[in-house]
Amino acid sequence: MDMPTPNPQVIARKSELVSRLRGVLPAESVIDDPRETKAYECDALSAYRCPPLCVVLPASTQEVSQIMRICHDMQVPVVPRGAGTSLAGGAMPTADAVILGVAKMNAVLDTNYADRTIRVQTGRTNLSVTGAVENDGFFYAPDPSSQLACAIAGNIAMNSGGAHCLKYGVTTNNLLGVTLVTMTGEVLEIGGAHLDSGGYDLLGLICGSEGQLGVVTEATLRILRKPEGARPILIGFNSNEVAGACVSDIIKAGVLPVAIEFMDRPILEITERHAQAGYPDCEALLIVEVEGSDTEIDAQLAMIKRIARSHNPVELREAANAEEAGRIWLGRKSAFGAVGQVADYMCLDGTIPVSELPRVLKGIEEISARYGLKVGNVFHAGDGNMHPLIMFDANKPGDLEKCEQCGADILRLCVEVGGCLTGEHGVGIEKRDLMGAQFTDADLEAQMQIKDVFDPHWLLNPAKVFPLNVSATRRSPKAA
Repeated sequence: MDMPTPNPQVIARKSELVSRLRGVLPAESVIDDPRETKAYECDALSAYRCPPLCVVLPASTQEVSQIMRICHDMQVPVVPRGAGTSLAGGAMPTADAVILGVAKMNAVLDTNYADRTIRVQTGRTNLSVTGAVENDGFFYAPDPSSQLACAIAGNIAMNSGGAHCLKYGVTTNNLLGVTLVTMTGEVLEIGGAHLDSGGYDLLGLICGSEGQLGVVTEATLRILRKPEGARPILIGFNSNEVAGACVSDIIKAGVLPVAIEFMDRPILEITERHAQAGYPDCEALLIVEVEGSDTEIDAQLAMIKRIARSHNPVELREAANAEEAGRIWLGRKSAFGAVGQVADYMCLDGTIPVSELPRVLKGIEEISARYGLKVGNVFHAGDGNMHPLIMFDANKPGDLEKCEQCGADILRLCVEVGGCLTGEHGVGIEKRDLMGAQFTDADLEAQMQIKDVFDPHWLLNPAKVFPLNVSATRRSPKAA
């Protein structure tokens, strides 16, 4: 994976930079020892690594502002980092960059149950937002698979979703306001504790911008009342295509489950060995969960079961209690960890129209066979957010490159059927050179002009999102 040539002048001034940063931060919040910065040289896309110049761990918006002013003055690139769970290389540094981690910024600043909002520092983990309000009967809806570890900062950067996004939407649907620090250190308040703001939708611009426009230090989030209850069913099928058709029919029928999750045979075999969830022997498995009162749940499940039976399922199992519900979800929640125990893998997240699921699943099978790499599918089927896991051997020469090519073909297929390159992981470095598959040169130029406004010197999160051959012309003339 190509990275831009680091700025030697910046690297030569490292001691001056570290000295200035320690002038505004506690000593322990500035890390420049290469042995300690090693932990920050990659994120969850661990196939690619680069040691940063140094790492700073601020505790407040004011400290972030001071850091940004220093880095802007010295023309030092800044890479914002949440918890480092990005699967697209979104937090990978360059050799001349400062990693700005928000892990220390994890406080709950305000909770307003009357207006159903919570304001937090963005280093707070996703799951702990619900943890702060669940005793009062509320929850925060977006639930990415990494929610135990991932930070709200990263969720906003990548517009993350999760299993329950079919009903509740992704981060942008649950984000009301942010505090944003620009590259020059200016602090902006965008949106707030209200449903909508006047003027341009700058909040929609910030959410999903991958740290390209500023550092989000605080966020006002929508919280919801917990539903009365929820119940999943498990449906097994003899083929991926039939399972995909069942998903399409459920959506067409107007039913709105809280989640529809898909797992194919390669994933089922791996997770069953790992979690022993008791899944049936089948080619594809759907987990469909609905929620509401008992009457509402019964009515929704009755319709879903009628649709499922029309596709001749291998097995249809409804949870009778909380223990059975937990076992239905056990394998799905264990899938990524289980695959990681048996192979290196790259996880994609192209998104497609739900009606195209059968065609795309067949296409992934053909691409997998062409490259001779095993691909397992586990994903949010209800909104067409694909998560093919391409398994490879990182120690085998050429296997990583073959995996990249296989992934590129799968993502091109997603775009070809009317979908997009990313549903929630972001572009990062993983998909930046595929942006031309979805966007024209004029489209990319319009996006880059927005970055020009917020970050004229292109110092924020360099080498991400835009193809290097396109963005280099903007970066190099202004470098110090």
